Amino acid sequence: MFTEQDFSKRLCELRMAKGISARKMSIDIGQNVSYINSIENGHGLPSMATFFYICDYFGIEPKEFFDEELQNPQATKELADELKNLNDEQIELVRTLIKQFKQ
Repeated sequence: MFTEQDFSKRLCELRMAKGISARKMSIDIGQNVSYINSIENGHGLPSMATFFYICDYFGIEPKEFFDEELQNPQATKELADELKNLNDEQIELVRTLIKQFKQ
């Protein structure tokens, strides 16, 4: 089960992966300067509408927000989009490289 603490932690992870401050993100999504910091410190959750703004901000789907195994959903999505332009041989080469990285 995804708890409020999990939500706060995930928001912080995604924000840090994007390399932006909580203050900047708060302003970028149209909130007061301490809004994201407040959520990350466990002082509440965003409204559903704001949650969708947060997902849009990260360029991810809501389901990707809750997928804790997905470390960098935006980069993963971009990689998947790039794979669509490759032929079968190139995809197999990428797959081989990924397997080597995992070893």
